[in-house]
Amino acid sequence: PWTPLTYMFLHGDFWHIFMNMLVLFFFGPPLESKWGSKEFIRYYLVCGFGGVALSFVFVSYSIIGASAAVYGVMLAFAMAWPDAPIYVWGIFPVKAKWLVGFFVLITFTNAFSGAGGGVAHFAHLGGFAAGFLYLKTDWRASQAIQSMEKAARARRFAIVPREEREAATSDQRRRSDDTSEKKALDAVDRVLDKISAEGMGSLTEQERKLLDEVSKKHRTN
Repeated sequence: PWTPLTYMFLHGDFWHIFMNMLVLFFFGPPLESKWGSKEFIRYYLVCGFGGVALSFVFVSYSIIGASAAVYGVMLAFAMAWPDAPIYVWGIFPVKAKWLVGFFVLITFTNAFSGAGGGVAHFAHLGGFAAGFLYLKTDWRASQAIQSMEKAARARRFAIVPREEREAATSDQRRRSDDTSEKKALDAVDRVLDKISAEGMGSLTEQERKLLDEVSKKHRTN
C-alpha cells in the first residue's frame, strides 16, 4: 500500500535518476523560493500521486521513478515564468512555455499511441494533469484572496465623513460596528500573511470560514 509514495523515489539505473534530478535541479529551486519548501514538497507529491493514479487506470505494469513529479515541476515553472529562456543542450534558447508544451504534446501522443520503450508515458501525463489541476485550483483561490485583501484594505483606509450632529445611540452603534470590523480585518490580515508564508493548504477550518464570511459580507455591501 505504500508503493504509490515510494515508487517516485526509485529508479531503474544511473541515467534514469540523473536526468530526473538534473531537471529538478534546474526547475525546482525557483519554485521553492517562490512558494516555500512546504508548499513545494506538497506540490511535488501531488504530481507524483497523479502519475501513479493515471498509470493505475491505463496500464498493468509496474512503474518507478520521479518523472511524474518532475514533469509537474516543469509545468509549474512554465506557468510561473512562461517566457523564461531554456537553453536546449546549452545552446538553443526556447521559451519555457513552448518547451513544456512540446513535452506535453509528445507525452500525450506517446501515451495513447501505445509507444513503450520502457517509458511510463501515462505517469508523465498524470504528473502534468495533476500539476495543472492543482495550480489552476490554487490560482482561482489566490485571485479570490487577493481581491478580498484589496477590498479589506480599501475599506480600512477609506475616509468616511461624519455628521457633526448624531444621536448618541447611533454613534455608539457605529463605534461598535467599527470595532468589530477592525477586528475582522485584523484577523483577515493574519490569515493572508499565513497564506503568503505557507500556502492555502495550511489554513484551519476556522480560518477558511472567516475568509468566506468576510468575502460574503463584502459582496453584500
